[in-house]
Amino acid sequence: MKKTLERIVPKLYGKWLNFIAFFSPRTAAKIGFDIFCTIRKGRVKPEQVSFLDAAKHSVELIGEQQIQTYIWKGTKETVLLLHGWESNTYRWRNLIAKLKEHNFNIIAFDAPAHGHSTGKMLHVPLYAASTRYILDKFNPDYVVAHSMGGMTILFDHFLNPKDHVKKIVTIGSPCDFESFMHHYQAILKFNDKVWKAMDQRLKRVFGFHLNEFKSSLFVANNKVPGLLFHDIEDKQVLHTESIKVHESWNNSRLVLTTGLGHSMHQEEVNEEIITFLESN
Repeated sequence: MKKTLERIVPKLYGKWLNFIAFFSPRTAAKIGFDIFCTIRKGRVKPEQVSFLDAAKHSVELIGEQQIQTYIWKGTKETVLLLHGWESNTYRWRNLIAKLKEHNFNIIAFDAPAHGHSTGKMLHVPLYAASTRYILDKFNPDYVVAHSMGGMTILFDHFLNPKDHVKKIVTIGSPCDFESFMHHYQAILKFNDKVWKAMDQRLKRVFGFHLNEFKSSLFVANNKVPGLLFHDIEDKQVLHTESIKVHESWNNSRLVLTTGLGHSMHQEEVNEEIITFLESN
């Protein structure tokens, strides 16, 4: 019964959007985008509480959201960690342990609608606004970002090319927002009228058409050294996404792995991140 509902409900949403678009494409676009951006997972689980509570720092008011930050103090450079979609700061526990061993100063925060932060929705420009606030306040030297967090830091650096960040690491991060929207359309089965309205909404609200919102464009003039990780068996974000970013990012290195999945918490990945951050 549950699986049947999971198949039916998205299609009902699609029919609803098609109906609304017949009268008001703009309204259908807003509703459709809001559904896409609504977060359903990523809050702190009971087994994650003690780890996160030990490092809780300040709660920052950024726009309408109260954003929870965390700090693990160290004597070396500051590293900012950005988690991905429907996750939270706890996902970094293995890398945090490794960074602490090497005495890095570590800062992280829960994105809007994730972890201990407030909110109900998330999209890259919203995540980027929180990231920009944290970057300005805490002045990290390096950024390590997973999945959507990777697209977020590259978008932020595109908007703020003179930022002080010295190195960027992305892990399993997407390139083309349009591909996610095509997947979304395939699930809900909404029509091209809704698609066009959503494209126009993205341009009107954020300044980009769907086919323009891509990390490969954001990094075209990025001079910051970058290290990109992606597993060729990643089922959530195709590894070809990082290949496209790498090909447009002159000062980057791409590491392709096999069998490590999307999260890439493994020791060898964390060791290579440390080596990259400590290199001249």
